[in-house]
Amino acid sequence: MRIPAKTAKYCLGQLVRHREHPFRGVVFDVDPEFANTEEWYESIPEEARPSRNQPFYHLYAETEATYYVAYVSEQNLVPDSSGEPLEHPEVDEMFGEFEDGRYPLQFALN
Repeated sequence: MRIPAKTAKYCLGQLVRHREHPFRGVVFDVDPEFANTEEWYESIPEEARPSRNQPFYHLYAETEATYYVAYVSEQNLVPDSSGEPLEHPEVDEMFGEFEDGRYPLQFALN
């Protein structure tokens, strides 16, 4: 019997950070359960491999040295309470100005 995926804890535009690794990011998409490749999943050491049956988040992520896109399980994220905006160059393409600790979605009206 398959257990249904749970509701996502974090929302689009919310700042989060990784529980163990030194990066933080903004959520720009959410998969209700694992939706990446088997190769990606198998590349995670078995003792650290997260359950597939939880939300996974697409983040514009950054460290002190670099910017990238990350795919992270909900169990490995915590809210970022720094109150600081990100410097990731792709954030401006999807979100408006950083305010009240989060990024509002930005939609182009045509």
